[in-house]
Amino acid sequence: MTSRPLIVALLAGAALISGSAAWAQDVAAELAALRARVEQLEARLAAAEAPPAPAPAPAPAPPPRESSGTVFRGAPQFSSGGFSFKPRGRLQYDFGTVGSPDGIADRGLGFGNELRRARLGVEGAIPGGFSYVFEVDFADNAVEIVDATLGYRASEHAAITIGQHNNFQSLDELTSSRFTTFIERAAFTDAFGFERRVGLSAVWSDGPLLVQGGIFTDNIADLGSDENDSRGIDGRIVYAPRSGGTQLHFGASGHYRGNGDLFDAGETIRYRQRPLAHFTDTRFLSTPALRVEDETRYGIEAAMISGPFHAAAEAHWLRADTPGASPTFFGFYAEIGYYLTGETRGYRGGRFDRTSVRRPVGGGDNGGAGAFQINFRYDRLDLNSHGIVGGSQDGYLASLIWIPQDYVRFMLNAGHLRYGNAAVPAAGGDRSYGVNVVAARAQIDF
Repeated sequence: MTSRPLIVALLAGAALISGSAAWAQDVAAELAALRARVEQLEARLAAAEAPPAPAPAPAPAPPPRESSGTVFRGAPQFSSGGFSFKPRGRLQYDFGTVGSPDGIADRGLGFGNELRRARLGVEGAIPGGFSYVFEVDFADNAVEIVDATLGYRASEHAAITIGQHNNFQSLDELTSSRFTTFIERAAFTDAFGFERRVGLSAVWSDGPLLVQGGIFTDNIADLGSDENDSRGIDGRIVYAPRSGGTQLHFGASGHYRGNGDLFDAGETIRYRQRPLAHFTDTRFLSTPALRVEDETRYGIEAAMISGPFHAAAEAHWLRADTPGASPTFFGFYAEIGYYLTGETRGYRGGRFDRTSVRRPVGGGDNGGAGAFQINFRYDRLDLNSHGIVGGSQDGYLASLIWIPQDYVRFMLNAGHLRYGNAAVPAAGGDRSYGVNVVAARAQIDF
């Protein structure tokens, strides 16, 4: 009996010892896990406090690729390696009728029509800031060089042009015939002999300010003899700020031309003008033939474009120095116009530019009837001065323009022209009368 309690005690002690060992093992495992967790947290903290490793240097950017390809700007323009090449041209066909006052029998009056312009040429760029334009006109069954220039872009603000190109006469003259509101420009532009000439010119622009100037000789078609040594200088300054959504334009120009040997040789000039349409050769205004030693011209111009509305006006004076007198002739026009379909008249570089049609004919989901514009103009020309009688004109003109696509245009003009001291006498010698003109144009350009 005495051995049983002893055995029980031994067994209880063994169980106690065994339980204590298991508990100790659990505690040791938990301590090891806690230690590992603390070491992990310390490693993270040290990594956060250490300075960041430098980022690897970026790979060098590949050299810019030269643009190349073909875009459409009325005609395909091809570009590659800094070179570009684009064909250009325009086709304008005019027709209409010029009224005949009583007692005037002239074959140039009544119905008339002509291929007003048929031009074909090229334009493009050459690496180094150079550009070129060459264009000829095939109208009147003759080939005439219109533009032949080499240009150089000297800087962001300055450019130089040499060759046959337009002088800097006036807003209406510098606006391309593709974008004018009437089939012919203001009467004074033809009467005063505005034309392209061979010369060297420079243009400087900065924001709204534009300064143009050049020295010129004669039109390239007139440079066939050594005696043709006339020289001129032209300058124009334009300030064209924007005020809200309105484009403003203010300009002034001055011009001098000496006729050189042409005057010495007895060459004469007549200042004259057709009645709105070019398809007639009848001139109701014309001075006598004058020996002009030199000409001095100056003009002012103003315009605005506000949404579909535009307005423009110019005044121009020409003083012709002759052996007997120095008459001063005057021209002026004022016009307003409005796009019935909401377009805005284009403007760029100190002149009116192409209209972008909002809903062109054949424009798919955005297509429509094209753009419609109406315009009204008063056109004054006075060729009477210092005993020289060339007549005067007061023109009241209206035009309707349909532009189905950006590069297609149809124009209908109507005008009533009042003449005083006209060069062509009517019945009974009357030189004060009115002439009605209706003319139209179909045009495509590229």
